[in-house]
Amino acid sequence: MVLGKPSTKSGIGMTSLRTRERMLTRLREQGIKDEVTLSAIGEIPRHIFVDEALSIRAYEDVSLPIGFGQTISQPYIVARMTEILRNGKDLNKVLEIGTGCGYQTAILSRIANEVLSLERIRPLVMKARSHLRTLKCTNVKLDHADGSEGLAAYAPFDGIIVTAAASHVPQELLSQLAIGGRLVIPIGTSSQTLYLIERTANEFKQTKLEAVKFVPLLGGVS
Repeated sequence: MVLGKPSTKSGIGMTSLRTRERMLTRLREQGIKDEVTLSAIGEIPRHIFVDEALSIRAYEDVSLPIGFGQTISQPYIVARMTEILRNGKDLNKVLEIGTGCGYQTAILSRIANEVLSLERIRPLVMKARSHLRTLKCTNVKLDHADGSEGLAAYAPFDGIIVTAAASHVPQELLSQLAIGGRLVIPIGTSSQTLYLIERTANEFKQTKLEAVKFVPLLGGVS
């Protein structure tokens, strides 16, 4: 199902505008420098992606539950992974593994021409579609699928972002990365680390970044 590129909609998130500005100030203080990433985060109202009871905490730098044992990542991690993926360049086609509630998806739709996102939990797919429709997205395609297998039919991708912790780097994702492309993925079980993997013409270059905490990457669908 094709959704689309977020556009400003009157009334969406207006009450949280100052709160979002404070969030951007905090992200800059935390070291986020890419203004394209910051602009995308500033435009997307995070509170619509969480339950109403949690909306008061939507702009805090914390992860929040979204049901089904899943979470929406803290704003810093969303910004950090997006900044790393973008690397100061415009992106054409991006694959996201783990749509969740669709917040990271919405951010990606502001920095890439086309976003394909996979989610294994059907009710979350439905939630994300609703959220992204509200934001009038048109460059996003969501599928209910096992993300660990990637999406070979649409490869290669300029960027692949994984929003759940894998025990290892799935070979399927490496094979779907374009030459010059970037894969950002958390690896580990009890202890997790964010990694950047860059594909060159001859090899995959792996860079260890920082400690993170994500829900585990699981196979299959539900």
